[in-house]
Amino acid sequence: MILGLDISTSITGITILDDAGNIILNEIVDLRKHDNFFSKAKEIQSKLLSLVKTFNIKKICIEQSLNAFRPGLSSAQVILTLGKFNGIVSWIAYEIFNLEPEYIGASTARKTLGIKVERGQNVKEIVLKHVLDFEKSFKVEYTPKGNPKPGTYDRADSFVIAKAGFLLSQNKKYN
Repeated sequence: MILGLDISTSITGITILDDAGNIILNEIVDLRKHDNFFSKAKEIQSKLLSLVKTFNIKKICIEQSLNAFRPGLSSAQVILTLGKFNGIVSWIAYEIFNLEPEYIGASTARKTLGIKVERGQNVKEIVLKHVLDFEKSFKVEYTPKGNPKPGTYDRADSFVIAKAGFLLSQNKKYN
């Protein structure tokens, strides 16, 4: 089984794939109610501890954190905070599962799944559309205004990371 994580300080996406690459768990850990960094990390730790009791995880794939400043997207402070949190959650996962995480860049994961994003397109929407088109078990709930509920994009991203890890380890192409 593969554990895929899309780590964020607001909502972290978690996907577990079985040995055939099928989704057996796809959910989020909502960290928005926590007001400090360490309580967020403890919440993730608690969730991962609950998973180790149920699932025989053999591989952990984590979306590689941003490592360069890109004007208009994220400030240097945001990148540093996300990198720090990514490192802490990576360590927690390592300690719980006794597995060294594999880091996969978002663009590598998307490319592995054949997701093409043209300049100017909304990456999150393109990824979600792709996941909905190819993974019939992936379900989305919408707000009254027709938008995906919070956490949907994080679940989709964690799936893309897990599936890319699965395919890369199998040296296979996606559908």
